[in-house]
Amino acid sequence: MKAVVAAVSALAGILLFLLAAASSKSSVLIRNYPLLLGLNGSVAALLLGLVGFQVRTLWIQYREHQFGSRLKVKLLGLFALMALVPGLVIYGVSLQFATRSIESWFDVKVDAALDSGIQLGRNALDYLLEQLANRAKDTAEALGESLTSGNAAVSAARLDRLRDEAGADTAALLAGNGKVLVSSVGTGTALAPESHSSATLRLARGTRGLRTVEGEGSGELWLRVIVPIPARNLATNAEFLQMSKRVPPQIARTMENIQNGNRDYQELLLGREGLMRIYGLTLTLTLLLALFAAIAAAFEIARSLSAPLSILAEGTQAVAAGDFSPRQALPGRDELGVLTQSFNRMTRQLQDARGQAERSRAEVEAARVYLESVLGNLSAGVLAFSDNGRLRAANRGAMQILGDDLAGFETLTLETWPRHHAFRDAVLRGFDTNDEDWARETELTRDDGRNQTLLLRGSRLPPGSAGGYVVVFDDVTELISAQRNAAWAEVARRLAHEIKNPLTPIQLSAERLQHKLSSKLDPDSQAMLARATQTIVNQVEAMKNMVNDFRDYARMPPATLAPLDLNALIREVLGLYESSRVRIELVLAADLPRVLGDPTQLRQVIHNLLTNAEDALVETDAPQVSLLTRREGRRVEFLVRDNGPGFPPAMLARAFEPYVTSKARGSGLGLAIVKKIADEHRGDITITNIEPHGAEIRLRLPLAPTV
Repeated sequence: MKAVVAAVSALAGILLFLLAAASSKSSVLIRNYPLLLGLNGSVAALLLGLVGFQVRTLWIQYREHQFGSRLKVKLLGLFALMALVPGLVIYGVSLQFATRSIESWFDVKVDAALDSGIQLGRNALDYLLEQLANRAKDTAEALGESLTSGNAAVSAARLDRLRDEAGADTAALLAGNGKVLVSSVGTGTALAPESHSSATLRLARGTRGLRTVEGEGSGELWLRVIVPIPARNLATNAEFLQMSKRVPPQIARTMENIQNGNRDYQELLLGREGLMRIYGLTLTLTLLLALFAAIAAAFEIARSLSAPLSILAEGTQAVAAGDFSPRQALPGRDELGVLTQSFNRMTRQLQDARGQAERSRAEVEAARVYLESVLGNLSAGVLAFSDNGRLRAANRGAMQILGDDLAGFETLTLETWPRHHAFRDAVLRGFDTNDEDWARETELTRDDGRNQTLLLRGSRLPPGSAGGYVVVFDDVTELISAQRNAAWAEVARRLAHEIKNPLTPIQLSAERLQHKLSSKLDPDSQAMLARATQTIVNQVEAMKNMVNDFRDYARMPPATLAPLDLNALIREVLGLYESSRVRIELVLAADLPRVLGDPTQLRQVIHNLLTNAEDALVETDAPQVSLLTRREGRRVEFLVRDNGPGFPPAMLARAFEPYVTSKARGSGLGLAIVKKIADEHRGDITITNIEPHGAEIRLRLPLAPTV
């Protein structure tokens, strides 16, 4: 656009110069003025279209509130005003000056002076012509007298003398038919006498003769006089005398200048209105071209001034939005160019600084994510507290151990926790009684009534790291339970070994005593002996069964894991309970994937759970047991629910330990064996009470690998 404006402005200047030059020369004006006027009008239209396009573009930018558009409008208005006001002043003054100048050209004094000059020239010529005519008359009379006195001819020498006396440059005697008879030419005169027509000679027969001025427009003026000779000899043919005299060159030039000036003046006088209109059009077109060129140039100047500001504005907005990429810099060496270049250097420095900050932040974030990942995958619970006791962080292990997502605990201090009072009191007691790091094992009763053994470790953070406290704890309930189970297994193994050996001799001895003594006693004694020996046999049998249970618990064979259909196994076991008084409901998932398990041990698990459920429903009206299977992620869940009284709260935490039972005649090894089988299958088992009454046992087994 800048190149277009410069090219059009240069073309307009050249055409205006030619138009002004044409206006000062009438010949050029007549030939080229319309063409130049049309070309200048075309350039003006082109500049007007260019200005219109720029104004439309600026108006669109202004409506869209683009940055810099308002500044461009102000600059454009200022530049246009600066171009318009002086231009209008100069235009008005020039137009008035040209009009008055043209009017002054046609003043009455100038017209009178030109007329007087022409008349003066004519009078001078008439005077010279009159003098030449008088001398010619005198010479003609002298010749007439000479011819009358008997001279038959006039010699050339005499004619030369008469010419010199008359002061003429040429002299000639003409016959009646216009033929030159005798001529005389002065020295340095190139003009020779010429013959004349009979019509010309008829005019010369008057009393005044023929008087003419010849050579107008050729640079030389000649005065010619033809007069008749009054008295003539009929023997001669001389009838006329012709004399010519050259007008002095100074007078001739003066006369020519006066005539040319008068002719030019008359031409100007005839074209005065057109000339005023031509000058007006030229000035108007000059004003329009200058104004349009100034406005077009103002656009470019405004754009060049607002471009750096627009670059800086876009850059500041980008920096505010976090974009530090370099902006377009102006190559100029002025203050605006240096400013944009400095801004680019600043953004590059900011980008480098942000890159370094991003790398540092990424490293810190990676370390934080790594730490969170480590803490999140720890089975131990981790709680971080601020100096005032508010919870700052908690990992997934802590939420799983406490059975709570701890939502809203960030706004509470540890002393005001609405739940987990036993845990809260244990932590507060640990920090109150220890200034350094501490560790203790605490058995807590959760809010749901379950007993839980936690191993707590507390530590105070250094003041440089914003201070606070950290508590790390593990749920060792299962570990302690496993230790107890191992201890019970060892006790059972030893008891089975030590007790089973004497039981058979005792039973045999009691039977032998009854056999030997029964015939030797009276009936009452026989009855008493029979009751005593039967009691011994029954108790020994019960002890054998108990010892066998001990043996089975202590020496359970390792599980042989293989893919099996759990639903089919459940249906197979249920065949043994067709005559049960308890209503058994099956809710087995369709397309249940195979699990990895030992059919024999899992059959024992299903049997033990159903037996326990039946025993719990002895005193329940409308007893019902529900067996459910479903898939949960990478495991299969087997649920046994009943509508009995449920487990006593004190038993929930130790239900899987040996000899923990709520039944009067139970051995307390059923759920312990089930727990051990679940552990052998890399599964887990949980028990809960359900509302309003009843119990639920949930066994989760891993899926069999797919081929």
